[in-house]
Amino acid sequence: MDDNVNQFSKYTILPLLLFVIIFLGSGIYFKAIGVDYAFYQVPAPIAIIPAIVLAFLLNRGPVSSGVETFVRGIGHNNIITMCLIYLLAGAFSSVASASGGVDAVVNAGLSLIPSAFLLPGIFIISGVVATAMGTSMGTIGAIAPIAYAVSVKAGIDVTVMAGAVLSGAMFGDNLSIISDTTIAATRSQGCNMRDKFKENFNMSIVAAVITMAVLIFLAPTPQALEVKNYDSLLVIPYFFILVLAILGVNVFVVLFSGILLAGGIGMLGDYTFLAFTKDIYKGFSSMQEIFLLSLLIGGLSEFIKVGGGLEVISRAIQKITKNVGKWNQYIADQLGISLLVSLTNLCVANNTVSIIVVGPIAKKLAIAGEISGKRSASLLDIFSCITQGLLPYGAQALLLGASFKLTPVDVVTNSYYCLILIFVSLLFVFFRKS
Repeated sequence: MDDNVNQFSKYTILPLLLFVIIFLGSGIYFKAIGVDYAFYQVPAPIAIIPAIVLAFLLNRGPVSSGVETFVRGIGHNNIITMCLIYLLAGAFSSVASASGGVDAVVNAGLSLIPSAFLLPGIFIISGVVATAMGTSMGTIGAIAPIAYAVSVKAGIDVTVMAGAVLSGAMFGDNLSIISDTTIAATRSQGCNMRDKFKENFNMSIVAAVITMAVLIFLAPTPQALEVKNYDSLLVIPYFFILVLAILGVNVFVVLFSGILLAGGIGMLGDYTFLAFTKDIYKGFSSMQEIFLLSLLIGGLSEFIKVGGGLEVISRAIQKITKNVGKWNQYIADQLGISLLVSLTNLCVANNTVSIIVVGPIAKKLAIAGEISGKRSASLLDIFSCITQGLLPYGAQALLLGASFKLTPVDVVTNSYYCLILIFVSLLFVFFRKS
């Protein structure tokens, strides 16, 4: 009976694979034949529908039980939280832009930061904000409108700028002691946050320094930029949300306050209350696609989890580590933890959920390989962060793609921090014992 269950569990991963094939495959096809906005020809919320249908067909039980599973996934706390952040981020971006805030911040930034350092500067700002806020999504929502406008103004490749924002957001989220991923990783591995932060910092800072060097190299040749006069009052909403973020204020409070402040300051001029309400709704509407996709991915991920697909992956990895362990059990189990959370993240497209799901298994691997709790917690956080930052169907890439008018693939292929962190982390696994 167990063999039959395990055999069936393998098939529960098929819906996700189908979605990835349709989503990426159609985009690659249209790009190859020269169609503009290739990855938008088949909207992601439509591309996932066949996968959801397949998940229902594979579900063992009546349709009603499948609906319950699907709705439970949609209603997961992390999914709903992300969706609310989407709405607030869209509203803030829309209101700030309409009231003149974006133009003011762009000109203020250009007057203060040399063009040669705009890319690393945005990376640092994103990292600081994400560390303070404990969320990459909130950071992207606040920083993306500024970064996009700056890149256009300064003649910086928007794909590289989007990658810099994503890199900084993942760097800060990975380190933050108030991040959901940090909380999940430390609790599941039985270590305190301070020790995990120190272990994490040692790996992350090396990758961050290398990333900054790459961004300086990729920055455009310094050129004289025309800086227009700007109203310093319009900069206040952005400065305000940065201060709130540094103080560790809840992301919802940060974005909601930013919306009210941007609208209020705008109304001191010729910006009307009626325009303010319409721009909030316009911001909500701009997030429709990513909002729907996040909900649908949440429901699909629940099918995979309930069907036992993740357990199949876990057992396969444990077999691999057992074989590699004949050479070095300590390194083998660290690689097992890293691979385990990465593959799980590919399935659920959510780094926090991935850590929660594989935490107990990772703890077993850590004990078997005599790996400290701080190291196993760091590996869980780091590799879930890496995978999330490189997923073209991940929330971060989707939000940045929408904000920068790019495909998600363009965004993740410029996520240099995540790419560099892979090699840095592996060097620590092989050559530095915690």
